Amino acid sequence: MSRETLEQRRAQHAWQAIQEFKSEKKAKELAGHAKKLPMRIKAAGLGQALAFLNAKMERDNLLHEALTNWVVTQRQIGQPEKQGLIATLIKGDSNTLRRATDEVMAWLEWFNRFAEAEGLKSE
Repeated sequence: MSRETLEQRRAQHAWQAIQEFKSEKKAKELAGHAKKLPMRIKAAGLGQALAFLNAKMERDNLLHEALTNWVVTQRQIGQPEKQGLIATLIKGDSNTLRRATDEVMAWLEWFNRFAEAEGLKSE
């Protein structure tokens, strides 16, 4: 009986997120933000990059919700907070921030590959 690897679970979660996002009106905009997110994380840090993303997406930030689900719920990094991944980072320690950043970057690799494969490119 084979068990899924972490990389397989990460890819499956990102694939499911892409499938849910495809039907949204802002799917291409979300994909555009997701593509820029790794560079924003490297430049400013995960918390600041997520805050910027939330400001750009206004209310319905499905990308932040998907990242929260993966990092906090699935990978169990940090203590779950109602406000999502940003609140988890604020209340967490440096180890939480490091682990969450690594997971977000790895998840975004899959998400961005799948977004491109599904034709979700921002114009």
